[in-house]
Amino acid sequence: MTSAVQTSKRAGVGGALASGAVAGVLASIAMGIFAMVAGLVNGTGFFTPLHHIASLWAAPDAMMTSMEAAMGGNDFRITAGTAVLGAVIHMMTGAMYGAVFGLVLSRLHLRFGVLLAAGLAYGALVFVMSAFVGLPLAAAIFDAGDPISNMAEMAGWTTFAVEHLIFGLVLAALLSLAHRNADAPTQKVAAR
Repeated sequence: MTSAVQTSKRAGVGGALASGAVAGVLASIAMGIFAMVAGLVNGTGFFTPLHHIASLWAAPDAMMTSMEAAMGGNDFRITAGTAVLGAVIHMMTGAMYGAVFGLVLSRLHLRFGVLLAAGLAYGALVFVMSAFVGLPLAAAIFDAGDPISNMAEMAGWTTFAVEHLIFGLVLAALLSLAHRNADAPTQKVAAR
């Protein structure tokens, strides 16, 4: 009996981490789309946010080229390999933050509205952690310099904050749907 309960708890933790990671990837895509549209609107280039993120591991040349092209009227300049690298880094970071939120959320039983508010609060926390701890630390570890350590400032503080609020909101909404769908079969069985 004890081993069955322990196995169930492990599956619950694993499921919470997995659903959080998947929701985090999807939320990071929504966040990235907003960042790319903001880059287009702000005149820095549609693909510049992806090039910017990639400068964690790649030289910032593609980011600078994208920004310079946008100033010259070509808002859609892309260096494909660098953009893909930026997207992968961004989605994996989203998976990590999503897994943490998924695990925390699995311990709470929140109504939808409260869950969305928790998602916004988590997005704000991720913003603060990224801007003031995570990005400067990553820049130091990977010797990535100012493009990473000052990412929030370079993207614009308001834009960077809104991106993270979108991440938290989408993350919470997706996890709410995942939990609702996971609970649905149990409710149908109990009704019989």
